[in-house]
Amino acid sequence: MNFLRGVMGGQSAGPQHTEAETIQKLCDRVASSTLLDDRRNAVRALKSLSKKYRLEVGIQAMEHLIHVLQTDRSDSEIIGYALDTLYNIISNDEEEEVEENSTRQSEDLGSQFTEIFIKQPENVTLLLSLLEEFDFHVRWPGVKLLTSLLKQLGPQVQQIILVSPMGVSRLMDLLADSREVIRNDGVLLLQALTRSNGAIQKIVAFENAFERLLDIITEEGNSDGGIVVEDCLILLQNLLKNNNSNQNFFKEGSYIQRMKPWFEVGDENSGWSAQKVTNLHLMLQLVRVLVSPTNPPGATSSCQKAMFQCGLLQQLCTILMATGIPADILTETINTVSEVIRGCQVNQDYFASVNAPSNPPRPAIVVLLMSMVNERQPFVLRCAVLYCFQCFLYKNQKGQGEIVSTLLPSTIDATGNSVSAGQLLCGGLFSPDSLSNWCAAVALAHALQENATQKEQLLRVQLATSIGNPPVSLLQQCTNILSQGDKIDRRGSKIQTRVGLLMLLCTWLSNCPIAVTHFLHNSANVPFLTGQIAENLGEEEQLVQGLCALLLGISIYYNDNSLENYMKEKLKQLIEKRIGKENFIEKLGFISKHELYSRASQKPQPNFPSPEYMIFDHEFTKLVKELEGVITKAIYKSSEEDKKEEEVKKTLEQHDSIVTHYKNMIREQDLQLEELKQQVSTLKCQNEQLQTAVTQQACQIQQHKDLYNLLKVQLGKDSHHQGSCNDGAQMNGIQPEEISRLREEIEELKSNQELLQSQLAEKDSLIENLKSQTSSGMNEQSSAAASARDSEQVAELKQELATLKSQLNSQSVEISRLQSEKHELLQKTEAFAKSVPVQGESENVITAKTTDVEGRLSALLQETKELKNEIKALSEERTAIKEQLDSSNSTIAILQNEKDKLELEITDSKKEQDDLLVLLADQDQKILSLKNKLKDLGHPVKEEDELESGDQEDEDDENEDYGLDQDHI
Repeated sequence: MNFLRGVMGGQSAGPQHTEAETIQKLCDRVASSTLLDDRRNAVRALKSLSKKYRLEVGIQAMEHLIHVLQTDRSDSEIIGYALDTLYNIISNDEEEEVEENSTRQSEDLGSQFTEIFIKQPENVTLLLSLLEEFDFHVRWPGVKLLTSLLKQLGPQVQQIILVSPMGVSRLMDLLADSREVIRNDGVLLLQALTRSNGAIQKIVAFENAFERLLDIITEEGNSDGGIVVEDCLILLQNLLKNNNSNQNFFKEGSYIQRMKPWFEVGDENSGWSAQKVTNLHLMLQLVRVLVSPTNPPGATSSCQKAMFQCGLLQQLCTILMATGIPADILTETINTVSEVIRGCQVNQDYFASVNAPSNPPRPAIVVLLMSMVNERQPFVLRCAVLYCFQCFLYKNQKGQGEIVSTLLPSTIDATGNSVSAGQLLCGGLFSPDSLSNWCAAVALAHALQENATQKEQLLRVQLATSIGNPPVSLLQQCTNILSQGDKIDRRGSKIQTRVGLLMLLCTWLSNCPIAVTHFLHNSANVPFLTGQIAENLGEEEQLVQGLCALLLGISIYYNDNSLENYMKEKLKQLIEKRIGKENFIEKLGFISKHELYSRASQKPQPNFPSPEYMIFDHEFTKLVKELEGVITKAIYKSSEEDKKEEEVKKTLEQHDSIVTHYKNMIREQDLQLEELKQQVSTLKCQNEQLQTAVTQQACQIQQHKDLYNLLKVQLGKDSHHQGSCNDGAQMNGIQPEEISRLREEIEELKSNQELLQSQLAEKDSLIENLKSQTSSGMNEQSSAAASARDSEQVAELKQELATLKSQLNSQSVEISRLQSEKHELLQKTEAFAKSVPVQGESENVITAKTTDVEGRLSALLQETKELKNEIKALSEERTAIKEQLDSSNSTIAILQNEKDKLELEITDSKKEQDDLLVLLADQDQKILSLKNKLKDLGHPVKEEDELESGDQEDEDDENEDYGLDQDHI
């Protein structure tokens, strides 16, 4: 109390002396009056003064009010006044105008009075016991007072309530109160109680809080409800956020299914009130709490599957494609759908099948990407679409393949009627808007994330840059734009386009030696990178330098040395000469030291306050962290260490192949073992059936034996009484024929029994063999090395067996041939023996004939050999003649070509001669006409000129004379 007196003493303007005395008198009446009415009136008066004179009432009356709560519990009215007075003292919610000095100290007063009140934990326990009272005038002010205490000093009050017996359970009863005011304030109380306290959150959840809160939300009209729905949703977030136990309890309690009606917004979307927007925003955030990427993967995956099975994802996609949705709700819905499908193959496949309600229908992915690359769309919406696309491709190799396939030549729509996702990404990549460049580059990088197949496929993409020019690859076009730098006029950040392209190239080339080879094949790329790194640029360009160093380092680390001019060692030497190793490593470190790097590495969602902060992608920060160290080591490694590392890699690959081989072998043995087990179980069933049949047969045989003995006894008695004369007569109704038939049946049954017993013995032996095989198979499986040796021996034995079989086949063919020859010789010998007239021919003659035959045979063999040699020589001669013939044919072809040329020349000469003859004939005709004209004019003409056969010079002179005469004429 001393520090409060000091505070009051330092007040520049406190209550007047009369009010202070009045408060003192009222406190004395509360403390000393014996009549309940007097104490009640005094407490009511303190209540009326507590708002205006909060400090004075708090200092003088708090102890007396607590004493009233302890002693006057039988009177609800005085308890209510006391609780209201304490609430006015502790609460900072001032409704009336107060003086300036009081305003400055109001926040401190609340926490100071709260500290005084909870200094004795019994006071909080007393307050909890008062909340059990059903009376409205006690319960409602008690709820408000406890809420105010939690707002002022939450952790301390939470700890007191946590150790109080049944403390949380008493507060949970407030949600079941039929009076809405108490129920609603109870929700606010639980909000303050559960804030940042996992233990209390678990207790509240296990006190059936989820069921009650969801019932309240449903009663209030779901998203169309009022402020109560908002309070319940905030409380649900407190219970579920960062609390894996409660999230699991919520999922297993089938409460996710009850969230689906929240998002049935209907078709009439024009009447969106501010409260409905707030409620739906909180509902979407609650869904995101359950599937947040920061949750354990198993818990997130189970919630994602539950949301798909109950139709919640389908409902969210309906909102996503609906019209008339407010912009902030649409943005939050996109973010929610993103996290519901992130890393869940089933949900990702469903999202890929969603179409927008347009004509013709377009995939939802395409519609969203159109918004992402449209610079007129809001920035937060474009970020949300990028996040959605990233989540769709996260651990989704099937989706990555579908996106990349839309860029390949075989799948592009030639008609141009529809726009694909790949075309939109390329359009954004080469747009004049830098933000579109960055978003498209990051989206395309996510299509390649941890997918070497798609990195190789993307190398096939060709782009038509302009009409008349040959197409260039996408990789080449990216490097071309990168090398142009600031020469292109773009809207937005200066470095955003280059950073996006560098992130795309680094992702593309990492762990893909083929892409590295394609990149290095362009001779301009390495000089450009080294030039960028070596320059001394400003702080803005340092990030670009660092990314260029990372790209060059990737080109070294994942280089397979397939290009002679750009092998690892040569690139290292280039760095050492042009840049310097230390300088290169320093530039590489600029990336992780950038102020926006750590921000992007925290959460997968691209959440930026403005476009200029949009520099790094979350997945790219992981790549940088992974590659920075290995590139540094690779730069400092010598060529010998590189060779050793390559040898180690090859050894590991061989080891992996051997291990894979043994794994396959063990897998096959497991399958064989399973088959054997199934056979054993089948044979056991058959054995049991046979044993049952044998038992039944034995019972039947025993019955027939008993019947047979009975018949024998009866037959003996009848024969003793009636004599031998009645042998053929009926005996007790049984004829002798029937007896013989029964004996035959008995014999047949005996034979059947023996047969069944023999079959049973065979089955038992088969079962034993299978058991031995099974045990041997299990022994083989238990030791991988032994099984490997056995398999190698089996392979060798199989190979030897195949060799022996082939030898045996050849020998059998040879034996059959010899036998046929022997048979023929025997036939010839017999025929020869029959043809000899003298039967007693001596063996010497036969031997001589045999020798003669052998000689003939050897002679024939020698002739055959000589013929073979001759054939060989002839074939060689034939080859030589063929070669000569080929050369002759080529000579003939050449001569034929020359002949054709000569014939063509002769034809041309003949044509020229014909033309000359025609010209001469024309000339003769002209000369004749000229002579006739000269005769007509009276000039003498020598007739002998026509008959004269002079030389060509005379004729030329005459022709010239004629020409002169003609000119003269």
